[in-house]
Amino acid sequence: MTDVQEGRSGEHDERHATWLELFFDLIAVVGTAQLAHLLHGEPDVADVGLFVVLFFAFWTIWMCFTTYGDVAGDRARTGTMLVGMLGLTVMSAAVAGVAEGRHLQSFAVWFVVLRFVVSNIWRGRGQVLIDWPVAQFSMGTAPWVVSVFVEGPGRYWLWAAGLAIDLWTLMSFSVRRFQAGVAAGRLRAKDRGRGRGRRGELGHPVDITVAYTDPAHLGERLGLFTIIVLGEGVAQLVVVGSAAQWDWNVRVLGLGGFVLLVAIWALSLVHGYGGVPNLRAAVLPARVVLLLHSVTNGALVALAAGLGALAEHRHEALPASVRWLLCASFAVYVLVGLAGSVAVQAASGGGLRWGVVLVHSLPPLGVTVLTGVFGGRLAAGAVVWLLVAAAVWGLRGYLGGLSRDERAPRAASS
Repeated sequence: MTDVQEGRSGEHDERHATWLELFFDLIAVVGTAQLAHLLHGEPDVADVGLFVVLFFAFWTIWMCFTTYGDVAGDRARTGTMLVGMLGLTVMSAAVAGVAEGRHLQSFAVWFVVLRFVVSNIWRGRGQVLIDWPVAQFSMGTAPWVVSVFVEGPGRYWLWAAGLAIDLWTLMSFSVRRFQAGVAAGRLRAKDRGRGRGRRGELGHPVDITVAYTDPAHLGERLGLFTIIVLGEGVAQLVVVGSAAQWDWNVRVLGLGGFVLLVAIWALSLVHGYGGVPNLRAAVLPARVVLLLHSVTNGALVALAAGLGALAEHRHEALPASVRWLLCASFAVYVLVGLAGSVAVQAASGGGLRWGVVLVHSLPPLGVTVLTGVFGGRLAAGAVVWLLVAAAVWGLRGYLGGLSRDERAPRAASS
């Protein structure tokens, strides 16, 4: 059968994103903008559900190619990355049509094609990527293949089922079980070969390398994605502001939105890791960090769309759907930050100080939820500044409640 060799790509010198990787990330700029448009106007539950499915589909493909570039480094094939860019471009262009019942097959077909492209990459390299097993295990694509031949709402449910399978693959994959399976397969191959007096049916053995991502480089790539998402929030404010009369309402909303994005930037990138608020490198397994990154940035894209809708309703009663879009997305962000704080404290060796965590996490969460429930009569400016207060409280509490060793982001070790 095959031998298993472990090696971490983080053992080489620290490196930064290549020009090819930065070029590839341009697609994330376009994709996040298209996804944010799904939540314009007064989104209902169906709109939010479609956004969640399409965002995680887009993010999954982006992550498949990002982790390939992370491990391959300078040996990443330009043609392969460009194929990924082309596919993600088509998927981005199809987003608006999907919401209107058009381009659904194109979106699904390109999702499947790109998943198999990435799977073949790892098969050709003879590697299994432990930190992102979704890249090579394509069970989750089966519902997408079926969806190409399905009409109506069932297609969206199939997409959601495929993403759920990917999530299960991500969280249930075990290195030990994989190694045990390879070892058992090798023994079976030897027994078959011995019984037939020749080498097993598999021919010459091929070494399988258990590959890991480079935490420092991957953290940079994840952070760049978050920067792109925050940029979409700025773009939403600029688009509305550029077409509006700069009255008091515009100034209040523009300043509030800017301060909110700055506080999120500080929590996610200055005092976080890979865009995940309040986290630092090497505290959680990479696959958990990737899951938190997807949730964080999905919430931030929704928040960016909410800021644009908030500005559009600055002179009138704020629709409940817009208020809830803002408050729910920011509440999800606060919960991810709470998870990051707990993880950092647990890794510090000093034990969990729940008093510190809850005092600095519950007030922002409480303000956000109460604004969503009882803020029906609040003006748009009041809503955005309440979220600013919650974000600043979380940032101030994080900096004041944790020790310097706990809150300082560290370069990850192998």
